[in-house]
Amino acid sequence: MKIKVLYEDSNILAINKPSGILVHPVPEQARYGTGPDKTILEIFRKKFPKLEVVHRLDRETSGVMLLAKNKKAHEFLKKQFSAPALEIAKRGLADKANRVKKTYVAIVNGFVKLDHGFVNKPIGRSPKDFRRHLAGRGARGTMREAITEYKVLKRFTAKKEKYTYLEIYPKTGRTHQIRVHMKFLNHPVACDSLYNPGKPCPAAFSRLALHAKFIEFKNLKGRTIKVESPLPPEFKKVL
Repeated sequence: MKIKVLYEDSNILAINKPSGILVHPVPEQARYGTGPDKTILEIFRKKFPKLEVVHRLDRETSGVMLLAKNKKAHEFLKKQFSAPALEIAKRGLADKANRVKKTYVAIVNGFVKLDHGFVNKPIGRSPKDFRRHLAGRGARGTMREAITEYKVLKRFTAKKEKYTYLEIYPKTGRTHQIRVHMKFLNHPVACDSLYNPGKPCPAAFSRLALHAKFIEFKNLKGRTIKVESPLPPEFKKVL
């Protein structure tokens, strides 16, 4: 499988991850019908043996993703994803911080009322399903603070069903954060089989309606790099 490289230097790769591909091998991989050589990590390690994953995108999420070609780059990039993010978000200083900035787009069910908003709700585990995370009442285990900002780009109706097209800016990087916070708002991401099963799905989609559109980071030379992933065809068709 050919995967497009959006940015490359001697230390870092930014790729355009397709939907449906695992980032790295996992125990339940056989469930998806793919072998180890079909993961992002295995594909790119053929050329870069010391390659490391810097951050994850869920199997069905598409878009821009960073990979480190060596240990030094991995440690350097991980620092931009790490601890200060929450305090930076609380103080509104993200644009001044030496940390990664991410933008996603998503189609969610229903009309989101506010044109712009924040979800500041800790995330824990679901007591009913070990695969799921949960924000708000009923969450179990360690509660990790999480902040997600969103902006409405468009509200539309398809086959009498209401949807909202959002631009989303996660200020922290919790597992399934966008999916969990949208579920908390009662506007789950469309076509999400884990958090939104059985709900209406735009006709063009057979996958989670979530795409990592943009990322900004610093490379090892201190230069600010901005990388954008094109909008997938199914999004363009619906919108």
